[in-house]
Parts: sequence; C-alpha cells; structure tokens
Amino acid sequence: MRPTFRSLRRTLVSALGAVFAVLAVQSPGAAQEVDPLTYEEARIAMDAAEAESRANGWNLAIVVTDAEGVPLYLRRFGGAGARFHEIAMGKVYTMLQTGMSSGEYGRAVREGTMEPIEGGVTFEGGYLIRRNGVVIGAMSASGARGSEDAQVVRAGLAAIGLEP
Repeated sequence: MRPTFRSLRRTLVSALGAVFAVLAVQSPGAAQEVDPLTYEEARIAMDAAEAESRANGWNLAIVVTDAEGVPLYLRRFGGAGARFHEIAMGKVYTMLQTGMSSGEYGRAVREGTMEPIEGGVTFEGGYLIRRNGVVIGAMSASGARGSEDAQVVRAGLAAIGLEP
C-alpha cells in the first residue's frame, strides 16, 4: 500500500517536531564555538584525581573523555578490577545520553522522574565537563563508594578550573 500525502505529511511534521524539540533543550551556548578539551587538560585533571584517590587509599579506574565519549586519558590502578573500567565508561555513556551527572541520573530514576535508559549507570562519580555551558567532555571514576568516586572526579575538574 502506497503512503498517502496525509501520512507522509504527518510523518514529516513528527520528524520536524522531534528535531525542534532536541534543538530547544540544548543550552543557548551550544551553538557557540568553544575550545575542545585538550589532552593537556585531561592529563592535569587525571593527575589531580589520581592524587586525591591515592591520598585516600582508593584503587580506582578513572577516565577522561571528549564530548563524544572517546577516552583521552584512562588510568586503572593496581587492585582496581577490569569491571571498574566498564562502570566508569558506563557513567560516561549515561551522562552523554542524559545530559546529567551519573548521580543526578540515579536520583531521577529512583524518584521516578525519569525512565531508566538501557545501559544507564546510576552510581555517583561521573560528571560532564563544560566550558561556557557547552559539553566538551566527561570524567568519571569507579572502584570506591559513589560519593568517593565523585570526590576524586571533582578534584580533577577543579585542577583544570572547571566545576561539575
């Protein structure tokens, strides 16, 4: 059966509506050009996060990614299982899909204000990296309690002058 003009029009209107909805929720700064996260910034953030982790005796997997979720820097300390790397990357995926920190996403799911996403990680310890309101990357840690993972990531972000 061939599609009618009315069904094609309805499909087109729905598709355009979805595009405009996505554009409407992007931050006003999204169209603005900002410098991407650099390898040097990722290294500085990682070094500070590692120092915080070691000072507290936590063996973690820590990852810093670009805005697409591709790792720029990864460290997995001795004693941190491979699973922790998977969880840290899951936090990155969750943040980039939802636009929220992994802890905020977890709270929203528990409170019922958001439906869970497939593969979403609800533990604290993952933050988006923004410059002038634009997401330029993500940083997450896994291997300790969620609040401790978050503490390590915040130390890393503070070292490059950015806050979660």
